[in-house]
Amino acid sequence: MFGFLRCYLLLAVAGAAGEVAGYDRAQLATFVWVGQGLLAVVLLWGWTELADRIRTGDVVTDLLRPVHPVTAYLATDLGRAGYAAVARLLPPVLVGPLFFDVHLPARWPTAPLFVVSAGVAVVLSFACRFLVNATAYWLDDVRGPMILWTLGSGVLAGLYFPLRFLPEWLYLPLWIATPLPSLFQTPLDVLVERDPTPVQVGLVALQVGWAALLLAVCRLVQRRAEHRLVVQGG
Repeated sequence: MFGFLRCYLLLAVAGAAGEVAGYDRAQLATFVWVGQGLLAVVLLWGWTELADRIRTGDVVTDLLRPVHPVTAYLATDLGRAGYAAVARLLPPVLVGPLFFDVHLPARWPTAPLFVVSAGVAVVLSFACRFLVNATAYWLDDVRGPMILWTLGSGVLAGLYFPLRFLPEWLYLPLWIATPLPSLFQTPLDVLVERDPTPVQVGLVALQVGWAALLLAVCRLVQRRAEHRLVVQGG
């Protein structure tokens, strides 16, 4: 239902000209339907396992295991994403072309770049969700950070509409200075071939940089949290 609503809305924005912000109608349809499936793979929302374990004290068990908590949770999330790629990504990808003209990649590097971009987006999303959950080490109740993340991530990641609909002076700094567009906008733009191949490669490289940086921050936050737990007698 949401796929049809979003698709018709974006096609209406394209209007009679058939193009808006550099996207034609087929590219917009692909953006919507692949985005519908990618949402379950990247999983922006709904993960509170770490926060729950911190609140109940079960996180102490994680600290006793030989694998670092960030590594363990990331491995679990990658497994979840792999299953979602089959069970949740394929259906909308198959349904969309039955009702709309969609864009098929015309350049051979696009498919492998999209796979890499989507994989990095999963890692980046995990890092963001881990950091939001980790606020429970200090706040105990994470409903506030969770609400802020839910409200901001969908809009600023390009889930609801392509960020290029915004003025260039707004979306370019957002894309470069924050990791959020790398969650959805980058893999979807790569797939619909919105930019030349060198630009696509640059966007994926920016994704990789953000993922590496945030994973390092996750480990740093976890280390600081463990020191705090020791101080508290945990």
